[in-house]
Amino acid sequence: MAGKADTRARILDIAEAAVLEKGFEATSIDEIVASAGISRGGFFYHFPDKNALARAMLERYIATEDKLYDDIFARARALDDDPLHAMLIGLKMLAEALENMPQGHPGCVIASTAYQDRLFDQGVRDLNRQAILGWRARFRAMFEEIESSYDLRETVDLDALGDMVSSVVEGGLVLQRALREHNAASQQIMLLRSYIKLLFAPRA
Repeated sequence: MAGKADTRARILDIAEAAVLEKGFEATSIDEIVASAGISRGGFFYHFPDKNALARAMLERYIATEDKLYDDIFARARALDDDPLHAMLIGLKMLAEALENMPQGHPGCVIASTAYQDRLFDQGVRDLNRQAILGWRARFRAMFEEIESSYDLRETVDLDALGDMVSSVVEGGLVLQRALREHNAASQQIMLLRSYIKLLFAPRA
């Protein structure tokens, strides 16, 4: 059982690296098979087709990002009960976590699938959408809690503000990869942190 799980994880690692480097369309099953040192039958045992591979890559990426958010913002809240302060601490922790990754963050699988969604079935497209909506709901809930204690200096849609967090994080990863600048995503997150800090005013 462990051997099968290890093989599946190795296939996903190889596929993700190739996809982030050149996209799904340019990544062939044959090259994944060769790099993994398995047969085509071994590949198809784990992933019947490229849609199944894409779904597995997305599910793993989403789970990794969700765990990162869970851990960081839970630690931030443990440090400060004030919802705004906790959000600001969490964003700083997130920026530092990305900057301190030895090899840098590998990149955004969400973007890779969204840009080439014509290659995939509706299940893959729906999974991508559900991930983004899930992040929207996560951060909107945090902003709603902040708004219960603070006034907004400008009228903003909290769904759009929730989307802004994930778009800055995921967009920062795209920027980082395009520019080959290790700290580009972290810098974008810190700018977002400044915006949020300015957006909410203490209630009189």
